[in-house]
Amino acid sequence: MPTYTGISSEAFRHPLDRQAEQALRSLPGFDFIARKFVEFFVERPQLVYLMGNTIQVGPRQYSTVYQMFRECVRDLDIYPEPALFVEQNPLANSYALGQEHPYIVINTGILDLLSETEIRAVLAHELGHIKCGHTILIQMAIWAMSAASAIGEFTFGIGNFVTQGLIYAFYEWRRKAELSADRAALLVTDDLNTVMTSMMKVSGGSMKFANECSLQEFIRQSEEYQALDADGLNQIYKFLIYNGARGTMLSHPFAVERIHYLREWAQSEEYQQIKKGNYQRATAAGAVNVEAQTAQQEEVEALRRQIEELQREMDRIKKPESK
Repeated sequence: MPTYTGISSEAFRHPLDRQAEQALRSLPGFDFIARKFVEFFVERPQLVYLMGNTIQVGPRQYSTVYQMFRECVRDLDIYPEPALFVEQNPLANSYALGQEHPYIVINTGILDLLSETEIRAVLAHELGHIKCGHTILIQMAIWAMSAASAIGEFTFGIGNFVTQGLIYAFYEWRRKAELSADRAALLVTDDLNTVMTSMMKVSGGSMKFANECSLQEFIRQSEEYQALDADGLNQIYKFLIYNGARGTMLSHPFAVERIHYLREWAQSEEYQQIKKGNYQRATAAGAVNVEAQTAQQEEVEALRRQIEELQREMDRIKKPESK
């Protein structure tokens, strides 16, 4: 497996991720939420819960998984090594969180469904979130929504600042952040099919009928999904589904869309240059840069306007028609 010594997250970060973060940080209320997060957020209870209710992976616990994990940490040049926990949960899912002490949780549903190479891709994906500094913003978003929905004095005054526009911006960024983490998975595994197969299985895979699932058919489905955009009405439906029309906003892009973006990058000169060792280096070994990165201001402003337009459109849809 390739190792990317000294690599910066900016070497593989998706431009849509970067732009969405810039737009999020530029919205009114974000700075206030960031200050309150630093003031009130306590990370230790989550670690206490994980230590008490999951299995911490190590040399003598899930040793095979731990070996793969350490190799992924090495390949993405992440220091110090995050903690890794396995949770008893049949849902095929995993996540990375944590500010001062980042950690990854992987469900038993992932371990039971995927092959070892596919599990490696999942681990690399989650480590990609840590490398890019995503975990702080994800944690901030979860905390802000929770604090804003609390009662009375427990809101810390946050409820007035978590506007619909800020919520949409958080979710828009979270979806785009997945594209960067997918790139990290591809860099570590160096096998596009492995990453795509892991996405297919998490979407609807079955151990019993695994031999009846075709990656090529799933790729074709991805292409057909992209072709839906030829009809403007389908674009509206996609837009609404992502942003709460079915009751909840989606934190991840659809797997068929992620495959589309990843296949494009796998064919790019940028990806080929990184594989050859020609990539942007981090300013310090293992450093995770969580500050806003420089981007084209017009692109940031355009995305900010889209978020504001989304808020107006969603308000219009939810507003009951006058009789």
